[in-house]
Amino acid sequence: MSNVCIITDSNSGISQEEALTLGIKVIPMPFFIDGVQYYEGINLTQEQFYDKLKNDADISTSQPSVGELQNAFAEALKTHDEAVFIPMSSGLSGTCQTASMLAEDYHGKVNVVNNQRISVTQRQSVLDAILLAKKGYSGAQIKEVLERDKFQSSIYITLDTLKYLKKGGRITPAAAAIGTMLKLNPVLQIQGEKLDAFAKARGKAAAKKIMLNAMDDDMEKRFKKEFTEKRVHMQAAYSGNPEEAEEWAKVVKEHFPDLDFHMDPLSLSVACHIGHGALAIACTAYMPEDE
Repeated sequence: MSNVCIITDSNSGISQEEALTLGIKVIPMPFFIDGVQYYEGINLTQEQFYDKLKNDADISTSQPSVGELQNAFAEALKTHDEAVFIPMSSGLSGTCQTASMLAEDYHGKVNVVNNQRISVTQRQSVLDAILLAKKGYSGAQIKEVLERDKFQSSIYITLDTLKYLKKGGRITPAAAAIGTMLKLNPVLQIQGEKLDAFAKARGKAAAKKIMLNAMDDDMEKRFKKEFTEKRVHMQAAYSGNPEEAEEWAKVVKEHFPDLDFHMDPLSLSVACHIGHGALAIACTAYMPEDE
C-alpha cells in the first residue's frame, strides 16, 4: 500500500487520461446546461461546452456532491494510507469548504488543501504535491507546504466579451454596453481567493501588453529572487480559442525565454463566467523543497 493519494478536480485542467499517467484521481466538475447535468471531461468536452455557450444555453456551475466526494475519499483510502485533496480556490467554489467538513470524518487520513489556486496554477500545486509525496511527505505535511506557498502564484486574464460578466452580475448592463461600444477588453487578476478587476484596455493587443507588463512587474518585485534563479513556472491559458492561444503562447515564451512553460484550456468553471476567447498569463514559483 502506497502512502499518499493525490486528488484534485477538473478545474486543474488535468484530464482523466493524464490523471492515469500521473497516478492521481480527478473529480469531474458538474454543470447544469438547460436543466441537464453534465460532468467536465466525462460527458462534456471543451468543444461541446463552447458550442452550447455560443448558442446561449442556460449554463450554471455546480460542485461535486457530498456523495461524490465521500466516494473519492473512500476509493483513495482503499489503496493508500492517506489522501490529499486539492480543489479549486475556496473563493470561487464551495467545494473546498464542503470537503474540509467531510474530511473530519476520516480522522486525519484526508487532508484538504485551501491554497486559492485555479487552472494552471492549481495544476502546478498537484504536480508539487506528487513530488512531495514521492519524497515521503505525509498528507498533513503536503497540505502545510501548499498552503504556505498559496500566494506564490499570479494570474492575469483578458476577455473578448463583457456579456458573461454582465450575465453573472459582476458588471451592470450599462457598464457592459459602454465597454462594448468603446471596444474595451478588461484585464482581470487572480492573486488570491477571487477574480478581480485589474485594468481596461482599448483592444486585445493593448490588453496583452498590459498583462505582459503586469507579469514583468511581478518578476521584478514579488518573484525577484525566484525569477533571478529561474525558479518560476510560466504558464498560459485560454477559453475555446486554441489557434489564438498558440500565438499567445509563442509571445509569452519569447518574453520569458529562460523559464519552463505550460499552457492549458481554462477551467470551464471560469470560462462559464468570462466566455469564449479569453487569454491568460500565469506563473507559479517553485517550492523551496523542489531541488
